[in-house]
Amino acid sequence: MVFSRAVQNYSVLHKIIRRIALTSGDLRLTNVFLPSNFTSECLEKERFLSPAHCIRSVSCIRTMTTEADGSGSNKRTNRLISEKSPYLLQHATNPVDWYPWGQEAFDKAKTEDKLIFLSVGYSTCHWCHVMEKESFENESVAEIMNQYFVNIKVDREERPDVDKLYMSFIQATVGGGGWPMSVFLTPELQPIAGGTYFPPEDKYGRPGFKTVLQNIAEQWDKKKSSMRESGKYSLEILKKIAEKESKVPTAKVPGEDVWKKCLLQFTRNYESDYGGFNTAPKFPQPVNFNYLFHMYARNKKSEQGFMCLQMCLHTLTKMAYGGIHDHVNCGFARYSVDDRWHVPHFEKMLYDQAQLAVSYCDAYVLTKDDFYADVVRDILTYVSRDLSHPLGGFYGAQDADSYPYHGAPHKEEGAFCVWELAEIQELLGEQETDGISHLNLFVHHYNVQKEGNVKPSQDPHGELLNKNVLVCFGSYQSTANTFDTTEDKVKQILKECHAVLYRERQKRPPPDTDTKIVTSWNGLMISGYAKAGFALKDQAYIDRAVRAANFIRSHLWREDDKTLMRCCYKGKGDNEVDVTPDPVPGFLDDHAFLIRGLLDLYEATLDADWLQWAETLQEQQDLKFWDSRAFGYFTSPEGDPSILIRGKEGPPSSRQRLIPVLLQQQMVLFVDSVRRQCKTGI
Repeated sequence: MVFSRAVQNYSVLHKIIRRIALTSGDLRLTNVFLPSNFTSECLEKERFLSPAHCIRSVSCIRTMTTEADGSGSNKRTNRLISEKSPYLLQHATNPVDWYPWGQEAFDKAKTEDKLIFLSVGYSTCHWCHVMEKESFENESVAEIMNQYFVNIKVDREERPDVDKLYMSFIQATVGGGGWPMSVFLTPELQPIAGGTYFPPEDKYGRPGFKTVLQNIAEQWDKKKSSMRESGKYSLEILKKIAEKESKVPTAKVPGEDVWKKCLLQFTRNYESDYGGFNTAPKFPQPVNFNYLFHMYARNKKSEQGFMCLQMCLHTLTKMAYGGIHDHVNCGFARYSVDDRWHVPHFEKMLYDQAQLAVSYCDAYVLTKDDFYADVVRDILTYVSRDLSHPLGGFYGAQDADSYPYHGAPHKEEGAFCVWELAEIQELLGEQETDGISHLNLFVHHYNVQKEGNVKPSQDPHGELLNKNVLVCFGSYQSTANTFDTTEDKVKQILKECHAVLYRERQKRPPPDTDTKIVTSWNGLMISGYAKAGFALKDQAYIDRAVRAANFIRSHLWREDDKTLMRCCYKGKGDNEVDVTPDPVPGFLDDHAFLIRGLLDLYEATLDADWLQWAETLQEQQDLKFWDSRAFGYFTSPEGDPSILIRGKEGPPSSRQRLIPVLLQQQMVLFVDSVRRQCKTGI
């Protein structure tokens, strides 16, 4: 990240690392602790805008609360039982005396002069589940935590400001970052040490979580003063870095040399066999498609423009045929662990669906190829069916892990999605169309093997042994050639097979769905539906976008004081919505993406009501986030004393994507202030 790179420019960093380490290098987690496949999920730079994945049929969504153990007896609960976040509710029955982020916990830490242990994660994070199972459900670990620390749990999707502040510290001192994030704070909320995932016991000559807890507690007992100084010192360094990066140098708006350098970087990183712009793990990165499509539109008749278009189309095609695409339940997973888009990390995120819907929509508009239109419909079918609140909002994500069968003792990654050959043989049987065996065509098209089609290197825990991830390394046409039939016939047979397998999958224990409704992600999804409805001439998609916008206005917008909220939650009843007693105000990305969604909705409907609301939101965004001194937008509003640094370095969603929103507004509204902010923001 830019933030962590900037840290390296300070020679004083070496001092801060030594001081934060509290004279013991063992107190800081390094990557030595991480499992071999940990970096593919937990060390991704930002979870926020490479869209996410999850979704399940509304009729069988299961919110992640755990008040009972399944036998009818209630477990003991901690303070998190009163929260609404599915992630926090997951931890409500831990023996750890968890507090939510708030004044009660801060006061306790100051009154008892205890360190704070801050744990940050999100509900569909695999390694968050692992650390909970290994440590937070462990009575002996919980005893140490409760005796020596005030323990706070934070859902990073509820409080991205808290996550960002302490992640910058982890990146600066550890050299990487990810979730779960584990940070030790002074009672004044200043960071002194931390890391990501900790194993429960000592391993490979490195301390486990118990040892870390005991060592830090001992240091605090002996060296409170020096540790407080370390916390103050590290915070000051982070403040200076944030201030430096907030300043806008005097310069002209970037010219052609910038986009030429950017394009050169893309062409160097492009992987010509399977598409994409990086090595494994491979993320879809829709912002790249957006840039390249714009480059093509700028130079349609040039060789350079044609190259930009082909890089996008080839990558989107390979992704659609790949295992990252759920061919049975629809939608896209978070990323692929290999370079062929074959074996996904099975988590699905709403923001991924939203952005990919727009990317495939752009591909269809430019090519008029129904292949891309079909993928758009696939994504929106998934979201409408599995990630939708009955009143119109969109849920956040679906977990990668689920029970392989009813009554299973443990969850496994991908259990809901993978198949054994014998299962497929039994389900598809002897059915034929025009003499073509459905089974033979399906097995050929999706590379189904008796021993499974997942390599051991892609499955370090052996959870996918003898399992198949449906993936096509050819195309509809290549399958048609093999079976001497037409492409349309292949699609028809596969559609019938998908329906059979879909019905069977609904009998399996479903993954948990995070039923949190986040404003920014809903704004992205409104854009996806509005653009799809306009491009595909489908009024139902536009109507769905209207329902979502009305949901946000009804449940996440206060008209009296013009305040946008961060999120709300699915209530106990299907038609109920829950909010916390003290809702979190919206952040920059909430305003920016909702504005973008409303502008796209206006373009699809020509209803001036959406335009007027977008203008009101822009006024509030400028009022609450604009830095009139150094220019640019802060990512969080003023007024929260628990956020010690108010920065501008946020996920790609809030800064890199804000300029196009402002430009789109200027084109529609012709407001001079918006034009000026575009220039100074760049």
